[in-house]
Amino acid sequence: MKLVLFDIDGTILWTDGAGRRAIHRALLDVTGTAGPIESYRFDGKTDPQIVRELLAAAGHADAENETRVAAVCRRYVDLLKLELARSEQRTTLFPGVRELLAALEPHERAEQALVGLLTGNVRDGAALKLASAGLAPERFAVGAYGSDSHRRPDLPAVAARRAQERTGRAVSGRDVVIIGDTPDDVACGRPIGATVVAVATGHYDTAALAAAGATHVFASLANTAAVLEAILG
Repeated sequence: MKLVLFDIDGTILWTDGAGRRAIHRALLDVTGTAGPIESYRFDGKTDPQIVRELLAAAGHADAENETRVAAVCRRYVDLLKLELARSEQRTTLFPGVRELLAALEPHERAEQALVGLLTGNVRDGAALKLASAGLAPERFAVGAYGSDSHRRPDLPAVAARRAQERTGRAVSGRDVVIIGDTPDDVACGRPIGATVVAVATGHYDTAALAAAGATHVFASLANTAAVLEAILG
């Protein structure tokens, strides 16, 4: 069985800055500072990591305070819901995503694949973003989230454990397939020998993703047959 784990931002969809605006406001509301957020890169990082790093850059005493970081993340989810509900807000679902999910369905029914998430988003934020793109969060059978660990390399093991709990079957090594758009997605799969399908729909081009060591690299997920072969091969 293949455990197929999708990243969200930059891989499945783009929220046109809604997440950045929400976390900016959440940091100000809870801690009084957002640090150097205007120049800070979010891609490839978990939500708690973003909060920690921005607070550390601002010299804030609570940068490593888990209670305060969690409070920022809770406020962020509340604000993200408001941002995504704005009339002018548009969430973009990237080309090929819906078709690829549909193509995986027969393999899921045959218990050849289990489709889930591996994302830096906290769980509730992930659900909001997926719904804003017209995807049901429950479409993804298992997941590992920024709310499970602020360290992205911890997340593949979390997802694999949840998959085993659901199916009774252990999944490891190349049978874990991570689909993402950053070198951090590539790196987090390396310790377990995962297959990494990298897609250049975020801020990194195909050359950068290949250099990071991705198993397969695509400009987008639009070529359903080729991406499916890379996942299941």
